[in-house]
Amino acid sequence: MRTGPALLLAAAALVAQPAAAQTADAATGPASGTWAFEVLLDGQPIGSHRFELRREGEERVLDSRAEFTVRILGIPAYRYHHHAVERWRGDCLASLEAQTDDDGKRSTVKARRDGGVLAVSGPRGETRLEGCVMSFAYWHPAMQRQTRLLNAQTGVHEPVRIEPVGTDAQGRHLRLSGPEQPVDLWYDAQGDWQALASKVSGGKRSLSYRRVRP
Repeated sequence: MRTGPALLLAAAALVAQPAAAQTADAATGPASGTWAFEVLLDGQPIGSHRFELRREGEERVLDSRAEFTVRILGIPAYRYHHHAVERWRGDCLASLEAQTDDDGKRSTVKARRDGGVLAVSGPRGETRLEGCVMSFAYWHPAMQRQTRLLNAQTGVHEPVRIEPVGTDAQGRHLRLSGPEQPVDLWYDAQGDWQALASKVSGGKRSLSYRRVRP
């Protein structure tokens, strides 16, 4: 999941008031905050995804939990659970541990910084990434300037392109393109993440995140 489920991001992955007050630093983005979303498939609720960011000393810790259940005629046809804990120093990942249950298929991704290298292990093996590495941190303004992002479900450092689309009723609209279906993101006037939308199932269905009050 690109900081979000495989169902969302491609089958790999709307606006309410901010869920919680946040403190921000111009250089490194929010220091703390909560982003709570209702998740919808073709306009129908299927679950939730909640992000909680807190400060711990010199680091920020992000706890991300997603729970989806897709039903057909009231019978569960697909279940998804994802839990990730990311530790950040400035704009860079210091460590990550993510566990995913994608309808019975379980996977784990771990990453830890060792000097100037982030060592990553995941379902596709191990890799070492030099320099500052970011995940698909939609909440972090610096993400919008990246050309590669770490996928917390696969452990792959994916090439991406992030471009402005314009401003509409939902706010400032950006589009993130990569190996899978594009992801549309919306932010308010203060740069706070508000909504997300993407096509899934080969472009046949629409998945969206709608910000909700706590």
